[in-house]
Amino acid sequence: MRIALVSPELPNRGGFPLAPPILEYLGALTLQARPDAQLRLFDANRRAVSLDELDAELVGISVMTPTATWCYRLADALRARGVQVVLGGIHPTVLPEEAAEHADAVVIGEAEAVWGQVLEDASRRKLRPRYIGERRPLAGLPVPLKGALPGRYPFRAIFTARGCLHSCAFCSVRAFFGSTVRLRPIPEVVRDVEVGVDRIYYNGDDNIWGSDQARSIELFRALADGPKRWWSGQGDLLSVQQPRGEEMLKWAFRSGLRSVWVGYESESPATLARYRALGKQGRDRDEAIRRITGAGMEVVFFVILGGREDSLAAFEGALELSDRLKATVHPILLTPYPGTELYEEYKPYLLPGLPWASYDGVHAVFDHPSPDMTPEAREARVLAINSALFSLPRVLRRVGAIHRRGFPVTHTLALMKQLAMRRGFQRAYRDHVRQQGPS
Repeated sequence: MRIALVSPELPNRGGFPLAPPILEYLGALTLQARPDAQLRLFDANRRAVSLDELDAELVGISVMTPTATWCYRLADALRARGVQVVLGGIHPTVLPEEAAEHADAVVIGEAEAVWGQVLEDASRRKLRPRYIGERRPLAGLPVPLKGALPGRYPFRAIFTARGCLHSCAFCSVRAFFGSTVRLRPIPEVVRDVEVGVDRIYYNGDDNIWGSDQARSIELFRALADGPKRWWSGQGDLLSVQQPRGEEMLKWAFRSGLRSVWVGYESESPATLARYRALGKQGRDRDEAIRRITGAGMEVVFFVILGGREDSLAAFEGALELSDRLKATVHPILLTPYPGTELYEEYKPYLLPGLPWASYDGVHAVFDHPSPDMTPEAREARVLAINSALFSLPRVLRRVGAIHRRGFPVTHTLALMKQLAMRRGFQRAYRDHVRQQGPS
């Protein structure tokens, strides 16, 4: 059976050489169920994919909200040629009826429980309209395929857990993976790192240490005993402030962790409360950031701007925050994703006619009550702030402020990443100014 799996083109297409985790993992699940399959993987974010290349009996496409427009267009074209198409991922899970208009079958939820049946039904051209994947324990999962994607991918991803204990109104993780955190067996995680990644990898968990501190320390100790690898991931600030926080950071660093992405979200306690994001912050998040950097790691934190209660002054606050903490701030526009509480709250204010590709964190997708917070003004301001945040002097100051304990790996990786982000944001800002004119 000829099977093709496609990771879609992102709205702000880039060439970051991270192998799409869903391709390598779903590819492994495919060969586990059907070892005789003729399998091909396609990363449309790195290279344009033509219909003629997708010469398959079944094409599976993983869909996130910002990529839904692209995915639906490809799916429609493939089905017009008689190719069976299966859509899965977060967006089809929360909007299955919409996705069903563009697919022969929709996988709702996680694939492990149903993917073998999907392949069996597709081989007989008897796909069911929907397959509902239940949440299962995470033991016995296959090692993601390595080397099946054409091209060079120096960065790969693993995962060690699914689910989230927090209930942020803007996040769809709980809707997809649930509010109970399921943990993978530590030996299987170590195996994936040893055989499935190269020197640098990304941990795709929603929270690399927030579900069980003792288990996190055990995992980091096990990784530290293995081959030397460098990695990054997302973590909360609350865990760092808990009793074993210093011990956890010590072993995280020894395991190779060099960059931590955190959700700072807002400096306003009232805004954090509205977003239901207070629980993951802890009592003193600035001190938590200093602890992480003091352990030799870089911190990059997200700040959400442009909500209906925000003003333009909040945009400038992102610059001040970055300078004060000597850490990298990544501002994004508030985006209500389907499947979240925020989406239901903002439905009356969503701008009509926008494609899903606009839900990317740099486009304004809802009306604002303030006359100076037009969609154009918000978009121009977030791009301008990002461009300023990644000016060369600021980049060099932030890299220079990283604790010497992390030298040279943390500093080198941080500089490479920030220079790449600098190029991307400045290019996006120039394109916006050309299209809209200065604001």
